[in-house]
Amino acid sequence: MNVKLLGSSLIIAGTALGAGMLAIPMVLAQFGLLWGTLLMLVIWLGTTYAALLLLEASIKAGGGLGMNTIARKTLGKGGQLVTNGLLYALLVCLLMAYIIGAGDLVMKLLSSIGLNLSLMQSQIAFTLLAGVVVAAGTAVIDKLNRALFAVMVVMLVLTLLSLVPTISIENLMVATSDSKIDLIKTSSVLFTSFGFMVVIPSLVTYNKEATHQQLRNMVVIGSLVPLFSYLLWLYAAMGNLSAEQMVDFNSVSELIAVLGSNHSMINFILSVFTGLALLTSFLGVAMALFDQNVDTFRQNRAVTYVMTFILPLGGALFAADQFLSVLGYAGIILVFLAVFIPMAMTIKLRKEDDSAFDVDASGVLYQASGGQLAMGLSFLFGCFLLAAELV
Repeated sequence: MNVKLLGSSLIIAGTALGAGMLAIPMVLAQFGLLWGTLLMLVIWLGTTYAALLLLEASIKAGGGLGMNTIARKTLGKGGQLVTNGLLYALLVCLLMAYIIGAGDLVMKLLSSIGLNLSLMQSQIAFTLLAGVVVAAGTAVIDKLNRALFAVMVVMLVLTLLSLVPTISIENLMVATSDSKIDLIKTSSVLFTSFGFMVVIPSLVTYNKEATHQQLRNMVVIGSLVPLFSYLLWLYAAMGNLSAEQMVDFNSVSELIAVLGSNHSMINFILSVFTGLALLTSFLGVAMALFDQNVDTFRQNRAVTYVMTFILPLGGALFAADQFLSVLGYAGIILVFLAVFIPMAMTIKLRKEDDSAFDVDASGVLYQASGGQLAMGLSFLFGCFLLAAELV
């Protein structure tokens, strides 16, 4: 894997690694480390397989295409309309949530250095500046994301170095709830935490010279990074706080404050991590929406810049205190877009003769492994997630 493909894997990882990561121990602690880990692995496996189905559809549809064109080529005009509607709703909801969260962080950061901006001014400033990076193209996002991700890794390592020595094995083994229904309900939080599939069409375009196997490795590696990050953070947080404590927390800030009372640097480290997690997620999602607008409307980059950010920014300004509610709506949309639609695209394409598709430089045509069994399990996975969202 070359540097460009590695950078693309980090874009996938950075899109998935959002501020929601910090809330994972709060929702899983009551079920104990074993059940929390098993559920995390199930969500990762189902989400990654669905992403590989989208990769297959993107490659077979011709590569270098946005979801708009892929849907039209595979599902027809009706499928294209449904896909576009779901994709725009998802991306706008996610960007709204990230602008709301980032605006609050920017306001507090500037206030600490004596520069006082209102929440609205902070949200506008963040969106305009980060939007310029997105409009500059995937190559710029790639290079910036590598640097941001390196700092995030350092922050995570520092957090673990602070927390791991004081882990209590007893805390990890104790479960205060054995309700499997309540456990299933947490799937929606975990699934949204692996919501990276929206960037795959853009990254296929960016890595058009890569072999299909390299693109597959890009997706798998990109998904493994957040998996291990989530599991390590879950292990460290649950080992330092009891399940009874975490169930009583009303917000992530309370979790950080309690951890910080025992570890002096935790407040600063996790605040930096949260800010970078929001920024990398924003860049990945905004890149997907920007490229989707380019693919759909065929306008110049200046017009596309305005089209991409005007609606999410407007929504964030009018819903400044609805961060979690907006993410909840995004989770329901994501089930259809990340699981069922890639499955429908792939089923349609697999009915066609392989000779209709172009092989890569190594003479290989990519197809996600597992056959009909894996496809059936993916369908059940989508139904499981819907039940978790709606129960």
